[in-house]
Amino acid sequence: MIRNPHPTSLVALFQSLKQNRHLLWQMTKREVVGRYRGSIFGLFWSFFNPIVMLLVYTFVFGVVFKARWPGGMATQREFAVIVFTGLTVFTLFAELTNRAPTLIVSNVNYVKRVVFPLEILPCIALGTSLFHTCISLLILLTAHLVLNGILHWTFVFFPFVLLPLIAVCLGLAWFLASLGTFVRDVGQMVGVVTQILMFLSPVFYPPAAIPSPLRPILKLNPLAFIMEQMREIIIYGHLPSWVGLAMHLGLGILVAWTGLCWFQKTRNGFANVL
Repeated sequence: MIRNPHPTSLVALFQSLKQNRHLLWQMTKREVVGRYRGSIFGLFWSFFNPIVMLLVYTFVFGVVFKARWPGGMATQREFAVIVFTGLTVFTLFAELTNRAPTLIVSNVNYVKRVVFPLEILPCIALGTSLFHTCISLLILLTAHLVLNGILHWTFVFFPFVLLPLIAVCLGLAWFLASLGTFVRDVGQMVGVVTQILMFLSPVFYPPAAIPSPLRPILKLNPLAFIMEQMREIIIYGHLPSWVGLAMHLGLGILVAWTGLCWFQKTRNGFANVL
């Protein structure tokens, strides 16, 4: 296998991914299938889990709390779909970042015994997370059509809306995969932070519900803008903010490049601590 040993640019990374695309595909496929290996229903669980969660949200918020989206005219059924939209975005972020600190530790053989492009491990984890995100989006679109009787064509823009978040997630994954190899407590810390971040993100409430003096702080949360844009294209049928997406994509590329540089600069020390 021919590859750049330590690519520190995104262009070199893309070249590495291109050279190892078959390996990337096979390992991502193995990760997805392996998660349910031995279970009776297999991949059905990847559909069953989000369906159950959506039903729970619909019952809790629509029947028990009779909740409505603050500042809007959303019905109780729409409230559950709106919440599920935000949670789908958050789950993509949380699943990858929570797993990132153990990516190297759980693949010791790739570090010590085999010539392996370690930089693709976060990409494999991202592929697994994106698979489950796509299933959640499929269920979300179906639920929106069934519960609210409408499906806006603007949902086709969801790859563009998620792209800045994907870049940020990759950058954090490279950074946390490296840091988690040297400091094993990182995994526990990340789990706590992501739980806190869920309640600091507009998953269960709109940004308008936050007091005005605190709203600028919300803009520092990269998840907030993506959640709102996903709701715009799926729930409300509006076009995304292309200017905002371009700005967030630029920031995401910077985060991705920084995380990749950190990963490649520190990878030589992985074998010494494993």
